[in-house]
Amino acid sequence: MTPPPSDNRDRDPELVRLGERLKKTRDYLNMSQQFVSDSTGIPRSAISDIERGERRVDSLELKKLARLYRQPVAYFLAEEKDADASEYSLAGLPRALAQLTDGDAKTVLEFAEYLTLRRAAEREDQNAEGGSPTA
Repeated sequence: MTPPPSDNRDRDPELVRLGERLKKTRDYLNMSQQFVSDSTGIPRSAISDIERGERRVDSLELKKLARLYRQPVAYFLAEEKDADASEYSLAGLPRALAQLTDGDAKTVLEFAEYLTLRRAAEREDQNAEGGSPTA
């Protein structure tokens, strides 16, 4: 067995980027590596190695992880360094909305409006403080 690389410079940048996205998503969802392991059947040590960019992910494993994280596989494989999961998720939005009640759909639209207004307020605050606005 080959010893693990000492740092990110020795690793395949695509594996590192994939691992970082998977870890960021898992952390955002407040899931432990053990929970992910139990839910997908992928050993916890493998989850850790994948997130550090030290292990390749086969297509079935990535599909299981994407399903658990409720994100499209394309987001995790995107080549852009700052890929936005929402850009990849929007393709499935019509299908998801079709399953909602009218009241639920109204709530989703209200929440989207809230997020838009919150983002605008954050930009105003940053501009008032002299900082650069975020996208």
